[in-house]
Amino acid sequence: MHSLALIPWLDPELIINAAGPWALLVVCFIVFAETGLLVGFLLPGDTLLVISGLLTHTNDIFGVNIWIVCLLIALAAFIGGEVGYLIGHKGGPAVFERKESGLFSRKNVERTNAFFERYGGLTVILARFVPIVRTFAPVAAGVGHMPWRRYSVYNLIGALLWGFGLTMVGYLIAYIPWVAHLVTEYIDVILLVAVGGTALVTLWHYFSEKRKVRKELAAGAPEKTDAEDAADLALPAAAFEAAPVVHEVAPEVFETPPAPVEGETRRSRRDGAAS
Repeated sequence: MHSLALIPWLDPELIINAAGPWALLVVCFIVFAETGLLVGFLLPGDTLLVISGLLTHTNDIFGVNIWIVCLLIALAAFIGGEVGYLIGHKGGPAVFERKESGLFSRKNVERTNAFFERYGGLTVILARFVPIVRTFAPVAAGVGHMPWRRYSVYNLIGALLWGFGLTMVGYLIAYIPWVAHLVTEYIDVILLVAVGGTALVTLWHYFSEKRKVRKELAAGAPEKTDAEDAADLALPAAAFEAAPVVHEVAPEVFETPPAPVEGETRRSRRDGAAS
């Protein structure tokens, strides 16, 4: 294994190995924190799940069956989503009354709201695969009082697809001999590219947002989201009922073509239609 990790606290394998017998608990806590504690923008969520599955196969790092690992991670993701919803539901728009920063900003909330306006309640599922949005989606759903039962169903589906699914993908990758060997031999290089790249993009986003905030403040924008602005960020109930936006298709596309007349060929019909 090549030791090239430059960001050790973001190295999923290091996190797992350093945790010892508490490794699985640490992984589950990180997964929980991404949607339950309004943090986790730099946590290696997606990568951590894949690496957890891979190391379960190659190193039996957790000492338990892969099905247990996947289910516990999915459970942590589900509970995190429920806690995030509860924070938004109980706190209301006041949770958005915060000082602008590069991570927790009005722009991030608006981005999440845009997902809900486009995909409706399905955002709860889709957000699992979109960094930052997956952190704010449960809170936005809670603030907007999305029906809890419906939210929980979507949350459960998303937790299974993301938490269970990505972990199992990592486990299944190890069945491909050359992939398992490559990942095991060059895991630090792969992690450096995947996790380090993610960190760089996130840091770029953070400082970009900070610059935008400074420009907005210089232009006279409020430094903190007040109660009135926070209330504007709360989604209406209709946003959770909306069907996903799709491109409209002309009705004639779905019309059944007329039955062919005896002796008529496909070409003659096409030529007739063109004329």
